[in-house]
Parts: sequence; C-alpha cells; structure tokens
Amino acid sequence: MFMIDLVMLLIISLILVVCVLVGVAFLTLMERKVLGYIQIRKGPNKVGYLGILQPFSDAIKLFTKEQTYPLMSNFLMYYMSPVFNLFLSLMLWMCMPFLTVLFNFNLGVLYFLCCSSLSVYTIMIAGWSSNSNYAFLGGLRSVAQTISYEVSLSLILLSFLYLIMGLNIYEFMKYQELVWFIFLCLPLCMMLLVSSLAETNRTPFDFAEGESELVSGFNVEYSSGGFALIFLAEYSSILFMSMLCVMIFLGGNVFDFSFFVKLTFMSFVWVWVRGTLPRYRYDKLMYLCWKSFLPVALNFLIFFLGLKLYLFSVLV
Repeated sequence: MFMIDLVMLLIISLILVVCVLVGVAFLTLMERKVLGYIQIRKGPNKVGYLGILQPFSDAIKLFTKEQTYPLMSNFLMYYMSPVFNLFLSLMLWMCMPFLTVLFNFNLGVLYFLCCSSLSVYTIMIAGWSSNSNYAFLGGLRSVAQTISYEVSLSLILLSFLYLIMGLNIYEFMKYQELVWFIFLCLPLCMMLLVSSLAETNRTPFDFAEGESELVSGFNVEYSSGGFALIFLAEYSSILFMSMLCVMIFLGGNVFDFSFFVKLTFMSFVWVWVRGTLPRYRYDKLMYLCWKSFLPVALNFLIFFLGLKLYLFSVLV
C-alpha cells in the first residue's frame, strides 16, 4: 500500500510541475499582451491564433540557440545554478494545499520559507561564478534585496499565523469561510503584496536589472537554456506568490473555480504594476524594508499576539 501511495505522489507531483510550467508559458504571453495594451500596441499576435503559440516558439528559440559561456567562469557552478534555481522554485509548489494525495502537510509555511531562502544562494552563485563584474554587482544587489525582504515577509506571515494558530496553508481556507483577511488586516495584506514583489525581483524593485548601470544583472552572461531556466524560475515564483496571496488574504478555496479567477487576477496585478510604476531608488527600497515594513510588521505581530492571549484568557 505504501508503494502505491509513493508512486501516486510522484505522478501527481509531476502533473503539478508540468501544469505549472504550462501556466508559466501562458503567464509570459499574458504579460506581453497586457504590457502591449498598456503601451497602446498589440503585443504578440502573429504566431498562432492571437499569438497563442508565441510562448512555445520562444521556448524552442531559446533552447536551440548556441550555449555560450565565459572563458574565465567557474563552469560547474555557472552551469548548475540556473538548474537549481528552477528546481527550488518548482519545489515551492509542493506545499500547495490539496486534499488529494499531494503533500498537504502541517508545516507548509515553514517549508515555503526554507525553499525561498535557499533560492538566494542560486542567485548569488549565478552572479559570482560568471566571473563578470556586471553579473557580480547584479547578484549582490539581488541577494541584499531578497534577504532584506525575507525578514519583513516572515514577520508579516507570523501575524497571519497567530490568527490561525497553525503552519498549514490549508488552515487559511477554513478561517476565511465567512470573511477574508484582506478586510480584517488591509495594511498587512498590502505589505505582503509589496514584499512579494520585492522577493521576486519585479518592477518597481527590479534592481538586479538596472539596465543603465548593470547591463542586465546576475544573468547577463547567460544565454540559451541557462537564461531560459532563470526566466522560468522567476515566473514560477511569481505564480506561486500569487497563489500564496490568494490563499492568505483572498479566501482561496482550492475546490472552487473562483480560486483560479483570483489567481489569474493576482498574476495580472504583477504585470499591471510592471506596466504602471517606475523603478524605485535602491536606498529607498532598503529604507522601505528596514524603517517602514519592519516596525509596522512587529507592531502588528505584538498586537495579534496580545489579542490572541486576551481572547484565550476570556474563553478559558
């Protein structure tokens, strides 16, 4: 019986990963279409009906290009870091709550924090192993930003965890049957959204790609498959963060079609922000994290802890 369960877990995990990768492909298409209409142009519309096959032609183009690598690079690390980057971003999806035989475990939020922390190393190694000053600078910026916002993200998540008193993402679904958390703690939800944007290195926080100073950031020396894997990892993380936001403060019921509508809307918000907001200044980004988000998140944390203790003492 145990072997059957194990095989089922592997098969369904594989199906989930394939579905995520297909979702990522069409997320890139949606982004290009939405950005096109924001900038009053069409976007991809030649390959297939309304450009629907564009992501697949892009994938074929990227993976069939010649793989170049810098002569002075640390080849093994340079080659493997994009693979691990994609692997970690897909591993994040294993904590997605399902009642079927998927890994619906009680420490889902902790698992998410561990996997997202590890992805920092892949960015750092990708920037360093290229042995290029531009890539190294981009990697340093990216790592500093990601580590900074992980602190505020963890503290914001802690406030929500005090509300549900558990680490299982599935619990969020049960606690939001009557009212969504976005109505109960709006400032925290907005902070969570901004921290997620900073965590995934997206506009207005895409300092790793400050073209005027850094050419393209930590991935500047990558071409062909390596670049495609980094690209896939970024969009997989965006999709996962959208799913997490839906679960935490939009009452995500995974058994309802509205869950997928909310997930699409949150992914659209990522693109909308990219098409609307200009890039932030780097010192202001750090100021926002350490001097705005951190104190506010700590205050909310103490407030929710006090509230829980008060309610517990009243009930007991």
